[in-house]
Amino acid sequence: MHTMALRLSSWLPLTKHNIIPAYSLQKSNNNARINQHVKCAVSTQISDNQSRRSANYQPSIWSYDFLQSLQIRYADDKYKNRAEKLEEEVRCMINNEDAEMLSILELIDDIQRLGLGHRFHKDIKRALDRIVSWDDGHEFDVKAEEKLHVTALKFRLLRQHGYRISQDVFEAFMDDEGKFKKYVESDVKGMLSLYEASFLAFEGENIMDEALTFCRTHLNEVKSMVNPALSELVNHALELPLHRRTVRLEARWYMEACSERKHVNGLLLELAKLDFNMVQSQLQSELKDMSRWWTEIDLARKLNFARDRLMECFFWAVGMVPNPQFNKCRQELTKVAALITAIDDIYDVYATLDELECFTNAVQRWDLKAVDDLPDYMKLCFMALYNSVNEMAYDSLKNYGENAIPYLTKEWGDLCKAFLQEAKWCYNKYMPTFEEYLENGWRSVSGTLLLVHAYFSVSQSITKEALESLYKQHNLMRYSSIIFRLCNDLATSTAELERGETASSILCYMRETGVSEEVAREHIRTLIDETWMKMNKDVYGDGHGAPDGRAKQSVFSLLIEPISLMKSQQQGAPLARVTFHHPFRYKHQKELFVAAEGMYTGQFVYCGKKANLMVGNVLPLQTIREGSVICNVEHHVGERGVNARCYGDYAVVTCD
Repeated sequence: MHTMALRLSSWLPLTKHNIIPAYSLQKSNNNARINQHVKCAVSTQISDNQSRRSANYQPSIWSYDFLQSLQIRYADDKYKNRAEKLEEEVRCMINNEDAEMLSILELIDDIQRLGLGHRFHKDIKRALDRIVSWDDGHEFDVKAEEKLHVTALKFRLLRQHGYRISQDVFEAFMDDEGKFKKYVESDVKGMLSLYEASFLAFEGENIMDEALTFCRTHLNEVKSMVNPALSELVNHALELPLHRRTVRLEARWYMEACSERKHVNGLLLELAKLDFNMVQSQLQSELKDMSRWWTEIDLARKLNFARDRLMECFFWAVGMVPNPQFNKCRQELTKVAALITAIDDIYDVYATLDELECFTNAVQRWDLKAVDDLPDYMKLCFMALYNSVNEMAYDSLKNYGENAIPYLTKEWGDLCKAFLQEAKWCYNKYMPTFEEYLENGWRSVSGTLLLVHAYFSVSQSITKEALESLYKQHNLMRYSSIIFRLCNDLATSTAELERGETASSILCYMRETGVSEEVAREHIRTLIDETWMKMNKDVYGDGHGAPDGRAKQSVFSLLIEPISLMKSQQQGAPLARVTFHHPFRYKHQKELFVAAEGMYTGQFVYCGKKANLMVGNVLPLQTIREGSVICNVEHHVGERGVNARCYGDYAVVTCD
């Protein structure tokens, strides 16, 4: 999870002369009100017994040169033309009015899980409209063993797309005591669909609560007893439900899972792989632009105590805004996230408390005159923030005719104010109550700031009602930020304890109630689930501090490595594209080989009598020693292999 929350640090006490307030007092006519203007100034010197702290964040693992070297491989028109042709064929499938309801529901589900929803948004809406209009008799014209699966899948898709559907549709599968009937325990596919559907429950839906408990219990019991393909789906769902996964990462995982199945829609899978690689090429282009911007503003070098996490910020933005058409929004959110990270570390590990007071005042005033009162490193950060946000507001005014400055600056001021509150708690060694922590924490996690920026970067029709909701911080903003904060604490609390930090939701709850860390964590998970249900009703009716290997692999799979288009269900064996020097001309020629197990990208491949006996090389059969394991053997010269050619097949050389 992208960690934007302030992680508290221990502060050294300041001398009382470090901050110099200057008051301009004016008495009102009725002697009742006094207007005061406070000017901050801070000493540029740190006393001998004080020193700047450092969290010793690891440097970025993504260098500028590496990001600029990314090859944009899938931007050619030939890929676009092929994708458009495949898209039309899939569109015919989803608009087939003679197809059974289960087929259409599963096709819609596959389209969404494969990351193709942005191509078929209108078609999915029309198909779901048709399904809603069908009578009950048609709806259950399916096999008895598939009824739960159909009902749960229909419930999840309709609720996800904003249709009214009641939890009562599951009463047919429950007994008089409100428990699910015994036979449901043996319907693993149906339970899996019901489990996924239960995460779109509203607060107070008892049937859905029972469904979640029932399915979680029994899926854990049977996950190792079913076929490998179904077991993989069950384990994936139990790890994290589909409703809470990011679209692009889920798409990559689901493509790879589908590729291993016997029965798969070949056209849909080919389109999904092609679309993924095309979108990845677009994201790589955006990432290069962001890398140049980040290098130009030079904050990573000037603020060397702060985290340099541009790639992680962009990755987080892709998770928030996955559809390719919203490139401007992704780039803006990347900038915002990078600035938040730098400012977070100023409050977290580097600045003195008097400096933070002045920086917070400067951001709240949003006035260039305030820069004169800041130390040099804060001047640079404030100017980067000021110029970037004003540029974003200018784009909003130019494109949509709305001045975003009042709303954006309010959110930045509120964020810094929340950061400052946490810094004061730490400075005073004060442990807040759980309620105090969460009330400030859902603001300091930066969720509302990111949502406001996102709104102004994508909304073409900005309404007064929407602006009022932004200003008053609608429940949707609050709920999503609470989830963000609590998930962030679950992910980073151990690291905070190791660094000696004093406050997180887990630590505050432990101290307030006297429970163990594990009990506190379980309480936080329960709060997350409850908040999700509240948000569901309103909507439908951190690998950031120290990126680990898993975070790095997620970035690679989403932004760096394209999906191989060489292997398909029909083709069987994976292929290798090998580049040779042309024997007569100064150029290269490329050939497709059946890839032997053990070949790798960048390997040198040699062909002919003088080639060594190594994996991937091509030799005459008579020169290969007895006992060697070989594959893709020609029967006649030039026929490109007919024996031991299938996926996983091989032959052994024996003496005649």
